[in-house]
Amino acid sequence: MTPEPGNTNDAAQIQAKVLEAWSLHQKEQLPQALAAYQDVIKLQPRHFDALHLAGIASGQMRQFDQAVGLIRAALEVDSTNDTAHFNLGNALLALKQPDAAIQSFDQAIRLNPTYAHAYNNRGNALVALKRLEDALGSYDRAIALKLNFAEAHVNRGNVLRDLKNPQAAIESYDKAIELNPDNAEIYNSRGQILLALRQYQAAVTSFDSGIQLKPDLADAHNSRGMALKELKRNGEALASYDRALQIKPDAAEVHYNRAALLNELKLYAAALESYDKAIGISPADAFFRGSRLHTKMQICDWRDYDGEITHLINSVARGEKVGAPFAVLTFTDSPEIHGKAAEIWVAKDCPLNPVLGPLPKRPHRAKIRLGYFSGDYRNHPIALLVAGTIEAHDRNKFEVYGFSFGPDTQDGTRKRMERAFDTFIDVRGRSDREIAGQARNLEIDIAIDLAGHTSQARAPVFAMRAAPIQVNCLGYPGTMGTGYHDYLIGDRTVMPEGIRPHYLESVVYMPHSYQPNDHARVDSEPVPSHAELGLPAKGFVFCCFNNNFKITPDIFDIWMRILKQVEGSVLWLFEDNPTAVANLRAEAERRGIAAKHLVFAPRAPHGAHMARHRAADLFLDTLPYNAHTTAADALWMGLPVLTCTGVAFAGRVAASLLNALDLPELITSSLDEYEASAVAFANNPSRLAALKRRLSERRLTSPLFNAELYARHIEEAFTRMYERYHAGLPPEDIDVPARRPR
Repeated sequence: MTPEPGNTNDAAQIQAKVLEAWSLHQKEQLPQALAAYQDVIKLQPRHFDALHLAGIASGQMRQFDQAVGLIRAALEVDSTNDTAHFNLGNALLALKQPDAAIQSFDQAIRLNPTYAHAYNNRGNALVALKRLEDALGSYDRAIALKLNFAEAHVNRGNVLRDLKNPQAAIESYDKAIELNPDNAEIYNSRGQILLALRQYQAAVTSFDSGIQLKPDLADAHNSRGMALKELKRNGEALASYDRALQIKPDAAEVHYNRAALLNELKLYAAALESYDKAIGISPADAFFRGSRLHTKMQICDWRDYDGEITHLINSVARGEKVGAPFAVLTFTDSPEIHGKAAEIWVAKDCPLNPVLGPLPKRPHRAKIRLGYFSGDYRNHPIALLVAGTIEAHDRNKFEVYGFSFGPDTQDGTRKRMERAFDTFIDVRGRSDREIAGQARNLEIDIAIDLAGHTSQARAPVFAMRAAPIQVNCLGYPGTMGTGYHDYLIGDRTVMPEGIRPHYLESVVYMPHSYQPNDHARVDSEPVPSHAELGLPAKGFVFCCFNNNFKITPDIFDIWMRILKQVEGSVLWLFEDNPTAVANLRAEAERRGIAAKHLVFAPRAPHGAHMARHRAADLFLDTLPYNAHTTAADALWMGLPVLTCTGVAFAGRVAASLLNALDLPELITSSLDEYEASAVAFANNPSRLAALKRRLSERRLTSPLFNAELYARHIEEAFTRMYERYHAGLPPEDIDVPARRPR
C-alpha cells in the first residue's frame, strides 16, 4: 500500500488507518471496514488503496454501483494496477454490463498476461453475452496458466454442457472434483449432465456425493428424485422430492415434479395438491396449469371445466407456456391452437440443435434404409398397430431398423417387434446425441418418429437430424411444430383442405386411412357372460373404452340423454381409477341417471379385453379426442363405433377408420346428429344387426386391416420422399394412389 506524497507524519497516520480498515475487512466486518476506508478517503481523496479496497468491500456488500465508482476513482490515481481493472470488471459483470466488464478484464490481461483469474472471469462475461465458444477459449487459457484452477474447470464444464458436448463437460467436472473433492456443487453439476444423458444410476451416485458433502442442497435432492423416477424407484424418488421441499418449501419446480410422479402412480388427488402448490408459488410458470387440468380429466373432475379450458386456450393463443402438446389435443378441437401449443413446447423443450452439423449428401442406393423410433415396442397400442406393417415391408427395396428407447418388457409384442426388424437396437441408456449419431452412422435415410409429443417422446433426437428425411407417424395426431419433421402421415379424412395450413409438415395422404393395422389381433378367447362382466342380462349396452381423460362434460351430457331415451340401457366404461368411477357416477346422478346404469370394465389382459367387446352393442366415441386404437380394436371385434367428426386430426380418426371400412352411416357431423343416431340404432335392432354383419364381412376384406397393402402404400410415400431428396427438391405434400388389395 503506497500513500500519496505529503507530510510524512500525516502519511503514517493515514497508512495506519488503512491498515486498521484492512484488518476489519479481513475479519469480514464489511460495514465497519467500508466506513474506515471512507474516513481515509475524506482525509486523502486520491488514496489509491483506500479507494480500491473500499470498492472491493462495496462489491462484497452487493453495492455494485458504489463499487464501480470507487474503483474507477482508484484507477484515475493508478491506471496500471491490473488487480483494480480485474475488480472493476467483476463489479460491472455483477451490474449485468458484460461488454464493459470484458474491457476491464482485457485491460487487466494486457497489464498481466498471466492473470488466470482475469481469463476465467472474462469467460463468465462472455457466457453472459452467449458467446460460448469464445468463453470456452478464455477458460482454456485460464487453465493453461493455472492447471489446478478448479473453478475454471467447473466453468468450462458448464459451457461444454451448454454447447451440447456433455461427455467433455463431464471430463471437466471430473477434473474439478479431483482438484476440489469437497465441493458439493460440482457433484451436483456433474449429476445434472448425467441426468440429461439418461445415465440415471450414475446421476444418482453423483447427487449422493454432493448431498453427503452438503445435505441441504435442495437442487441435488430434486434432480436425484428425477433420476430415481426414471429408474422406477418411485418411493425413493418421492422421498427425494419431499427432502428437497423440507429444505426449500417454496420451490415450485419440485412441487411440479412431485405432482408428475404422483400422477404417474395414479395418486391423482395428491398430485393435484402438489400442482396447486406449484401454481400458488409460481402462477405463470410453464405448463403447470395444463398438467393440472390433464390430471383432473384423468379422474373426471370437471369443476370449473369451461373456465379452465377457456383460460388455457386463450393463454396458448397469446403464446404462453400453459400445456404440453398432447394434453392440449384433448382440451380443444382447434388445429390452430394445437399447432401453437406445439411450437411453444418445441421452443422450450426441443428446438433445432445443429450440434452434429449438417448431414452430408449420401449416394443414391437401391435399398432405402428406414429407421422406426419408438419407446413403445411392447404390449402397447402403437406396437400393436404398426407390427404388421414392419413385418410386411419389401426387403428387396428397404432395410428396416428399429430404435427402441422404451422398457424391455419381453412380453409377446416386444418379442414380435424384435423379430420384425432387420436390425433392432435398444438405445434406452443412450443420450439423444448418441442415438442421433448412431442413426447417422448407420446412414438411415428416413427416420420415422412413432412417439411425437407423447410420454415416451425423444424429439431432441430428431432436432439433431438423425436422418435427412424425418417423418411424424402414428403416435402423435397433430403437427409436431418443429420444422425438422419433414412429413406427417395422414389421409384426406383426418387432414381435409380446410385445416391444412395449421400443419407445419408436408402431408402424406394415404389412400384409405393413415392408421396401420393388421389381421394378427388376439380375439380367440371366449366371450364372458354378461354376469361375469357386471352387465345386466337384458338391455342395450353402449360402451366407450377410451381413456377417462377423453370424456368431456359435453359428451357425458349427451351420453346421459341417450340413456334416458333408451329404456333399460347401460353405459359400459373403462375403469382406470376409483376416483374417476366415483366422479362419473356422481355426474350421472346429477343428470338424473341412476349410478347402476354405469358399468365399469377393469383392466384386463389384451386377449380378454378384445373378447369382451362382443358383449357390447354400440361403441360411443369421444370428442375432441376420438378413439384411435380403441376404435380399431372395437371394429376388428365387430363392434360398430359411432363417431362425431371434429375439426382437427385427433377428432377425425374414427371417421378415417370407418371410411376405410365403407361404413359412412356411423359418421356424424354434429353432436345433435350423434345423439340422435345412437338412439336410432338402439331402437332399431334389425338395422344394427345388419350393420354388424357388414362390419364382420368387411373387416377381413377392407384395406383397413390389410398390413401388406398398407406397407405398399407407405413404401410408395417413402420412395417419393427419397427421390425428391436425391433430386435436391424440398419436401412437398404427397398423394399416394390406392392399389388393389391382393
